[in-house]
Amino acid sequence: MSTQKLASEFIGTALLLIGVVGSGIMAQTLTDDTALALLANAIATGCTLYVIITILGPISGAHFNPVVTLAFALRGEHPWSLTAAYIPVQIIGGILGVWLCHVMFDLDILQFSTTSRTGNAQWASEIFATFGLLFVIFGGLRSNAAAVPTLVALYITGAYWFTSSTSFANPAVTISRAFSDTFAGINPAHVSGFIAAQLVGLAVALVVLPRLFAPEK
Repeated sequence: MSTQKLASEFIGTALLLIGVVGSGIMAQTLTDDTALALLANAIATGCTLYVIITILGPISGAHFNPVVTLAFALRGEHPWSLTAAYIPVQIIGGILGVWLCHVMFDLDILQFSTTSRTGNAQWASEIFATFGLLFVIFGGLRSNAAAVPTLVALYITGAYWFTSSTSFANPAVTISRAFSDTFAGINPAHVSGFIAAQLVGLAVALVVLPRLFAPEK
């Protein structure tokens, strides 16, 4: 098992959460305008994604997301032994990234979110957001692999705005954000609903995308 690959997934997921949570804290500190804060949060997250996917993609594939790892594994494109290692590393990296944000902004390190994110609209958004993320990744790999970092960054930046859930689309991100009672947080009691919806999005993608992107005969 490659230590280099696991280190890449750990560092990349930590940096992703630093981008998400850190920019949310900064935005909330600088403005009371929720729309402006969300815009800043979305742009910073998209920029972070572009950087980490471009740099770490050649090392580990730049999954930073258990759903992405599972999608590759279920397609037979990622070994299950490595899948079992990637997922906990992604979750731990994400949580430590959140805690580092708290240190950088002089907040209590250990905290739990009180932000409510639940209900049919948000679950439907997470199903669609997760399907859309996998659509972008596998569609990008088929049409222009070099553009995948840009495509994912642009998709997530946009999905912050066209989904009511602000497009978590990532169980590691969902779990990690429960540990921050800040702009980007999610109540721990609502984490399981988001993850269930993300897995539904994965299931839909696994049915639709192989047919959509199958090579022409």
